Order: sequence, then C-alpha cells, then structure tokens
Amino acid sequence: MDRRQQKTRDAIFKAFSTILETRRYSNITVQEIIDGANIGRSTFYAHFETKDELLKAMCTDIFSHVFSDELMSEKTHDFSVGSNDLEAKLTHILHHLKDSEKNIVGILSYESGELFMRYFKEYLTEMFSKYLKEIEVNAPPDFVLNHLVGSFAETVKWWIDNRMKYTPEEAARYYIEVSCVNRIKDQ
Repeated sequence: MDRRQQKTRDAIFKAFSTILETRRYSNITVQEIIDGANIGRSTFYAHFETKDELLKAMCTDIFSHVFSDELMSEKTHDFSVGSNDLEAKLTHILHHLKDSEKNIVGILSYESGELFMRYFKEYLTEMFSKYLKEIEVNAPPDFVLNHLVGSFAETVKWWIDNRMKYTPEEAARYYIEVSCVNRIKDQ
C-alpha cells in the first residue's frame, strides 16, 4: 500500500472511530464516515465494501501487530528481550489495547463490540493454541482453550470498563493467577 492509500485508510479509520465514540454502530452510515474522512464515495468503496469490512479491517490492523510472534521494542513498552512466555504475550496485548484505547473504547461500544470480540477471540484462539500442550490441567484441550479465550476476552472487557486503571502488567498477572495458567510446565 502506498503512502497516499495509507493516508486515506488512516483518515477513514479515524473518522469511523470518532463516530463510534458517540453513535451506535448500527446507526452509522457510510456517508457519515465518508464525510468525516473528507473523501469521496468511490474512494471509500475502493478500500472497503461495507461498514462491517471496515470494522474487521480496523480490528485486523490493531491485532496484526499485537499478536505477532516477534515482540519488539516500542514507545510504551519493550518485550524484545526477555521471555516470550504467556504472561509477556498477554501483557504485550494489553499494552497495545491501551495504546489504541480511543479506538478500542469506541469499537467496544454498542453492538460493534460483539464483532470486535468475535475477531479478538479468533486471534486469542490461535495464540492460546500454541500454549495448550504446556498447560497442566486435567481437562479436555478444547475445554481449556475455550476457557482461556473466553476468560481473557472478559478480562479485557473488565479492564476497559474500569478505564484501564490497572497497568497491563497487573491485569495480565491477575488473569494468570485466577485462570491457573501459572501451572505451565517449565520449558
């Protein structure tokens, strides 16, 4: 994607997230997004076929880096050195959600939150699947995976609903403690 296309895409994302802060997802029209981004209709449709596709792209944009296998040094955190264990991955995810707080709060509002959570859980399922063999519990793997994904997604909602007053490190540690994934085998 060239710079001009990226600039247009960023303008669409910004307009959409700004509108999401005050309006229900189902009440937002493509025309409002177009007006907010100051672009033409054909430009919008060159990037996204539907408002749902825009939401999915926005989530993918947030998640693609958040769930990367390679953790790197960033403005608000540095996980590039040290362990790449589950707690570090969860803390990394929470830092990125905090960095994207304005977009996340808007997306989680109203019914767009259900779509966001569905996409988020898809990424979580893939991530937690990598740790399943290391978790020592006496339960079927699909049950454990479902529990980890669902409980972390709810932890994130709780954390955001509480205005992220706990640090990402604290929220990740609370999750690890309560979910008992601190029983992961030593590697």
